[in-house]
Parts: sequence; structure tokens; C-alpha cells
Amino acid sequence: MDIAEFKERTTKGNYIAAGSDAHRLMHAAAKEARRITSRINNAFHSAAGLRKLFGKLIGKEVDEGFALFPPFYTDFGKNISLGKRVFINAGCCFQDQGGIEIGDDCLIGHQTVLATLNHDLSPESRGGMFPSPIKIGRRVWIGAHATVLPGVTIGDNAVIAAGAVVTKDVPANAVVGGVPAKIIKIIGD
Repeated sequence: MDIAEFKERTTKGNYIAAGSDAHRLMHAAAKEARRITSRINNAFHSAAGLRKLFGKLIGKEVDEGFALFPPFYTDFGKNISLGKRVFINAGCCFQDQGGIEIGDDCLIGHQTVLATLNHDLSPESRGGMFPSPIKIGRRVWIGAHATVLPGVTIGDNAVIAAGAVVTKDVPANAVVGGVPAKIIKIIGD
């Protein structure tokens, strides 16, 4: 199994059994992600240098307007897709096996967690996982220490308050906060 096959499987939400080819590929990709993130996190880099390293991490060219304040953590890397002019602040953790899409002009706050996997609830199969992508629209602002759970879509222009735990889709132009996150207001109302 290669990365393209893995991404196709996880996009469809196919179960990942512990010990399977997909599971082994995840571990190999995790090793590569740790190697690259250790380079990102343990030395000073210019903006261009960070873009180059991040592009290597995700396996795609990164827009010139991309900005990252390390440290940054991911346990896969190859299933992150970025729009233009995305800013990722320090200490973020992206669990991207299920896929993370971030639209243009997004701001991702300090220590945000984007998680795209759930483990099997059955104790006998707990090592197995269910992937589900996170999709973030354009011009979204995610506040510090927010957590976005698997399968969530965040609409354009939305704001996720600091510390929120987002368990359900967020409509465009909504401000959400709390645990679990609820709509606080709609921008423009």
C-alpha cells in the first residue's frame, strides 16, 4: 500500500485494522513525520526554509503566503492540504491520517488540536481506527487551545473560540465556543 491508496481509503472512512497494511503504512509515515518535524522544531529557520520543510512534510508545495510558528506536531503529515496564506501558530497538533483540508486565509491558534481518528470502542479491537476528515473553509479563525474532532466541517468565515471542543459541523459565519462547542452568534447579525 502506498500513500495515495491510503488517502483514498481514509477519505472514504474505511476502517484501519491494527496490524493491517494501512496500519503499517501509518507507522512508516509517522517515522518520516517525526524526522521532519524534529528539523522544523529544533532549529531556527527563515520563512522560506519553514515553507520548504513543511512542503516536504505534507508532500506538496506550500504557498508563499504560508506562515508557521514552531513547534508543530503531526503523526502522519501526508494528508494535510493547505490553501493560500494559512497561518499556524505555535504548538499545534494535527492528527491527519483521516485528512485535514484548510482553506485560504485561515488562522490556526496556539496549541490547536485537529484529530481525524477514533479508536474502535470494542476493547478487543481497540487498536483499530476509524478515519474521518476535517474540512476547514476559507477565512476561518481557530482560537488557542481549541480541539476539532473527526468528521467536522467548518464553514467559511467561522470563528472557533479559544478552548472550544468542536464535535459537530460549524456553519459559515458562525462563532462557536464551549465544551462541546455551540453557536454563540452569527457574524453580521
